[in-house]
Amino acid sequence: MLAGMRAADTRWQAEARAAERLAREAGALLRRHLHAGLVVEHKTSVHDPVTAADREASALILAGLGAAFPEDGLLSEEEADSPQRLTRERVWIVDPIDGTKEFTTGSPDFCVSIGLAVSGEAVLGAVYAPATDELFLGIVGEGVWKNGEKVGFRDRFPYVVSVSDSEHRLELWRHDLPGMHPSGSIALKLARIAAGEADVTFSMSPRSEWDLCAGDALVRAAGGLLRRRDGRPIRYNSPQAGLEQGIIGGRPEAVEWLEDELFRRALPTTHLGLSAADPAWAVLGEGECRALAGHRGVFVRHGGGRVLALLVVDQERRLVERSGGDAAHLARLTRDVVRALGPLQEPLG
Repeated sequence: MLAGMRAADTRWQAEARAAERLAREAGALLRRHLHAGLVVEHKTSVHDPVTAADREASALILAGLGAAFPEDGLLSEEEADSPQRLTRERVWIVDPIDGTKEFTTGSPDFCVSIGLAVSGEAVLGAVYAPATDELFLGIVGEGVWKNGEKVGFRDRFPYVVSVSDSEHRLELWRHDLPGMHPSGSIALKLARIAAGEADVTFSMSPRSEWDLCAGDALVRAAGGLLRRRDGRPIRYNSPQAGLEQGIIGGRPEAVEWLEDELFRRALPTTHLGLSAADPAWAVLGEGECRALAGHRGVFVRHGGGRVLALLVVDQERRLVERSGGDAAHLARLTRDVVRALGPLQEPLG
């Protein structure tokens, strides 16, 4: 892979070599697990699977990064978080298997995702798809390579819109959004966008830093962007590694087009921990804004400028204080909240 990028004389040679090597080694480990057979467990729900392969791949990657860059911070989905990373300017953000559901069900649509963030911004990403032996490497300011060949955006219209297969199965299929192409791993979606195989993506449910960092670097290296659905930037190495809302990203002109399409169709996003500082606070309406001011457990699903579902939760007890809205949207919102907080308690009586 690196032979194709030496002409750029990148300042990130050592980091790129390490990320590529560890992504491939982790991918080989995942293939061995698939051959031997998997035992699937679940974290917050049946929608949140985990396997021994996740944990072993995470340990392999973090050990390699720690040995190569001992001064850097480390953040992985499958490891206990450490506040020490918040003191580091450079942080490696890792998802050993992005698309665990696909990994466990025989789909090839999963990957190893290794990203480097510096001062809160994604600067380097390696995404490896073990089932298809595709390695995407991107360095912001220098470009994107797929299996050693320089790649980038394609100029086309209509756009190819890469969407979540689970979100498509649950509700997106009912909408006439053009160009939808369902798939699993968000990191692999972003990698394929950076390589010109799709143009833009979005999610309705929140994502985590480890889902996004490597793919964000790839898209930015290709000249694109990734941000929250409310337009604000994504900053990495935050105290809470989970984003509070869905994302949108890809070719800049495709993102602009898609934002208009999503608003026109009122396609929703979840917002976890909504506060008066968030743009979406205004969708609550004047009365709710007054009633919920200062509450730390406001969770909303909204689209087209209106509330579709609302949960108000005592987060210490995980007790639902209030709920309302359309039943289907409330079920989706509850799923997102459970994934973030764990199981919720309904009030007695």
